[in-house]
Amino acid sequence: MTHYSHAESVFENEIDALQRVLLSLRPNFNDAVDLILNGSGKVIVTGVGKSGIIAHKIAATFASTGTPAVFLNGAEGLHGDLGVICKQDVVIVLSNSAETAELYRLIPSIKDIGAKIIGLFGNTKTKMCNLCDCVLDVSIEAEACPLRLAPMTSTTVALVTGDAMAASLMKARNFTRDEFSIFHPGGSLGRRLFLKVSEVMISGDQLPKVSPESSIMDAVAEMDRCNIGIVVGITQDRFVDGLLSEGDLRRLVLKNVAMSTTLHHVMTKNPILVNENSSLGEAIGLMEKMGRKVYVLPVVDNENRLVGALRMHDIIGP
Repeated sequence: MTHYSHAESVFENEIDALQRVLLSLRPNFNDAVDLILNGSGKVIVTGVGKSGIIAHKIAATFASTGTPAVFLNGAEGLHGDLGVICKQDVVIVLSNSAETAELYRLIPSIKDIGAKIIGLFGNTKTKMCNLCDCVLDVSIEAEACPLRLAPMTSTTVALVTGDAMAASLMKARNFTRDEFSIFHPGGSLGRRLFLKVSEVMISGDQLPKVSPESSIMDAVAEMDRCNIGIVVGITQDRFVDGLLSEGDLRRLVLKNVAMSTTLHHVMTKNPILVNENSSLGEAIGLMEKMGRKVYVLPVVDNENRLVGALRMHDIIGP
């Protein structure tokens, strides 16, 4: 077998397992999500070993999408870290075997605290299952590991189940882009969603604009002066009448259109515009909608007058 054929085997194994687990989640998935929604506390996600790593990621996803959550190392929980759990909390326990010794020893104390327990288990016929308020069956037929020993498929289905729970909670709580941006103030993603167009747009003398009655040659000169890839045709009242892009210019040259031709006759009418108060997330949505390849947008105020230009570079830049 080639290396790629081994990859095919792993993918086929894990895809098949995900399809099977999706069906096995059906009986109890709604109850598990409702248990979290109805709780007034946070979510604690715990596990040990590879399951602990997945538990850590699930907790991080919950926390960043509107569900307060923390990770609890199962082993450390036996030595005082259970103090992070309160009566109002929901604890999600990850274990493929549903017999992990450390977790089995934790559960009685969690129940004494009064928190609810959701089990993500690969075996639903153990004593641990009987101690949980809700059990999600994430059992698999075999690991993708060639030896059928290393956790591969089992960790994948647990991770995807956690993602599915987080997404369901987001929908149930109507979690918005603005809320997401509050939790992600750093990095390009937070920047893109949080900042307003007016905060990063090009304006003033750097804004390429001419009268629609100008010649193509005059428009090209203005485009070259500002060098952002477009020139905007505006009326005396600064309303956008049309737009000429570098791509438009190349096509005009190929058609041998005279450079003395009036811009009004060749520019794109009714171009895509973005309001200065829109978020960068909304702007990039306009650029990418329906497969568009738009890299610069004219920016208008609430009266639809030209006030700036926004480049894709301004959205993804530092």
